[in-house]
Amino acid sequence: MKGHELDLFCVPRHYENDLDKVIIPHGLIMDRTERLARDIIRDMGGHHIVALCVLKGGYKFFADLLDYIKVLNQNSDKSVPLTVDFIRVKSYCNDQSTNSVKVIGGDELSNLSGKNVLIVEDIVETGRTMQTLLSLLSECNPKMVKVVSLLVKRTPRSSGYRPDYIGFEVPDSFLVGYALDYNEYFRDLSHICILNDQAKEKYKV
Repeated sequence: MKGHELDLFCVPRHYENDLDKVIIPHGLIMDRTERLARDIIRDMGGHHIVALCVLKGGYKFFADLLDYIKVLNQNSDKSVPLTVDFIRVKSYCNDQSTNSVKVIGGDELSNLSGKNVLIVEDIVETGRTMQTLLSLLSECNPKMVKVVSLLVKRTPRSSGYRPDYIGFEVPDSFLVGYALDYNEYFRDLSHICILNDQAKEKYKV
């Protein structure tokens, strides 16, 4: 995935000097999300699904994925009841993934007993955060758990974990945009882009 030159796309002016390349344009994200929705309904349809959004990064992908699932529900003979819940998993400070994984909002997870759970994540890097979340969930005895991640990073630090549904595999660079942030910046960028080194310094906390 080599990426595209910035001047082929509309990028907010305040970020023009912060980005190297556009890796995944917004239109491609939407097309892939529509297909993921179809695959999820095919595999999990017929049962009540609890969609569990991993905040904050996952919220944009979560909203778009659920919109496509809703359309499929309205136009299909096989529609499925869908409820939503939210969880925060914190494992980041600046651009280093910290080893400690903190789950916020986990006490309501006990409600997932006997349910079909779809975990919606924006990006899986080492996979350790997701493995921690899955082991917490297994204690709540859900009927089925599937994970969808818009992005999976190709990195030597990977634990080998792979989600059930993957939007795109991406290089081991620091990515921002489409709700992927760097210290809360870049959530207002539509495309997924590579952040340059000067920007890492500029927006450091």
